[in-house]
Amino acid sequence: MRGKLTEEIKQKSKELLGYEITQIELRLMPYVQFVMMNDQKIDPNKINQEERVILSQWIEKDFIDGGAGGLSISKDFWIAINEICWISYVTYQ
Repeated sequence: MRGKLTEEIKQKSKELLGYEITQIELRLMPYVQFVMMNDQKIDPNKINQEERVILSQWIEKDFIDGGAGGLSISKDFWIAINEICWISYVTYQ
């Protein structure tokens, strides 16, 4: 299924990010991709409290910076979320 947290994605996230992501993180990644490719601002109305916590954790890990006023992303995190989204949403079985 598209967007499902599989063992392959868990393993890939450990390899690329250093930890196993959650289902919520996996579903948040395409939104962050979209934001970065468009206006580069998180719409607070499009994320819930759990996602806000994840964004805060990503800020602590230096994966991203900012948010509603303007989002920036590290190149390594950009590459990681693209790889993870590729596996989960594009090449799913």
